[in-house]
This record gives sequence, C-alpha cells and structure tokens, in this order.
Amino acid sequence: MNILHEGLLRLGFDKGDFFGIQILPLDELEAKMEKYIAILQEYNAKFDLINADEHDEIAVKHILDSLSGLPKICDILSRAGEADSLSLADIGSGAGLPGIPLSAALPQYKFTLIERMTKRCAFLNHCADELELKNVTVEENQAERLEQKRFDLCVFRAFRPLEKKMAKVLLRILKDGGCLAAYKAKKANIIEEMDGLPQKPKYEIFPLVVPFLTENAGTEEERERNLVVIEK
Repeated sequence: MNILHEGLLRLGFDKGDFFGIQILPLDELEAKMEKYIAILQEYNAKFDLINADEHDEIAVKHILDSLSGLPKICDILSRAGEADSLSLADIGSGAGLPGIPLSAALPQYKFTLIERMTKRCAFLNHCADELELKNVTVEENQAERLEQKRFDLCVFRAFRPLEKKMAKVLLRILKDGGCLAAYKAKKANIIEEMDGLPQKPKYEIFPLVVPFLTENAGTEEERERNLVVIEK
C-alpha cells in the first residue's frame, strides 16, 4: 500500500477543493510531498528536523498530520477574502511543518515561514526551491519580533503548552479578525491550557482525523489530534 496516496484519498484530496477553495491536484500534491519526504530523509540528521526517519512514518506523522487541518483552514479562508489579499504564516516553522504541505496544497495563497534558526531557514529555502513553491517566503525571525497586525492567519504545530506570553505574542501579530490555527494533541490538555490564560480568547476545538494515526483505535499507535482555532 502507498501510505501517502491512500492517506490523501482518505482526507478527500481527490475532490479538488474544500469549501470552494481550489487545491492542488492530487497527483501533483503527492509528487511534491514524496519529494519533500525524500529531502527530509536526506537532511534530517544534519539539521535535527523531525523525530522520524522512515518514509511511511514521516508520511503519516508529519505530512498527513499537517494536511489533515486543511479542510478547516479552507473553511476559514473561504470567509476571509480573496486569496491575493491574504497573508498566511507558519510560526516556528522548523522543518516546514505544517507550512510546506499547506502552501503546496494552496499555491494561490502567500505563505511566510517564520523560523529563528539560520540553518533551518537555509533548509526551508532549499525545500521551497526544490518543490517550486513560488508562494513561499522564508523569514529568519522570532515571533516576538514580528510587527503587529501583519497576518490574516497563523498556523503552528504546538508541541509545547500555549502560555500567557506566547498567546499574547501570537494574537498581536494577527490582523483584526484574523485567526490562529494550532495543531495540538489531547482535547483535555487544550482546555486546561486555555483555562489557564488570564484572558481566555474565543476559540473552538476541531477533532482531526489523520489516516493511519488517529483511526487505529485500541492500538499503541493511536493518537488524538485536534486543531484549535483562536479568533482575534
């Protein structure tokens, strides 16, 4: 079984669009993601990018996980305005997750990959060139130093808790009416994090179905994944 291909089918990438937002054709997206996986495998050890080395593990835990949030992101974008007027960012992009899969799937939207480490920025630029992602800009910067009200939508894969200082920073760089979309794990932990913020923002939690990860009920490989959407 081709895990990546089957996973993209299960996520609905053969439909051509989500909420009226056109996405890259399945065969083109699959080809780009296969190339991206190969690049990750080649450079992982040198740049300490991800905690996976095998093709299928990368495909599931990183590529399909990143793309599982795209339908909800398209829902947000469908109500945000015309593609050429919107600015999207992946904060703390690291290996380019979820920014590179999302930008590959949505070539009509401008993405900025924000990363503070110089060597990882070099890696991200290499990926953008190799995958011919004309809609991607890599910026070496920290979230704390970004200008206010710059982006319409910020995405990030949040492996650490969202605490007071970072929540304030992320909301500050959003335009009025903008959204944060955070890929996170257990719903119970998310609610605890949000309840711990001094000024609890308006948010919703959307369960994500990641093929071969969240659907393996009763096995050790089962993972809970959610997309937290915070409005400004």
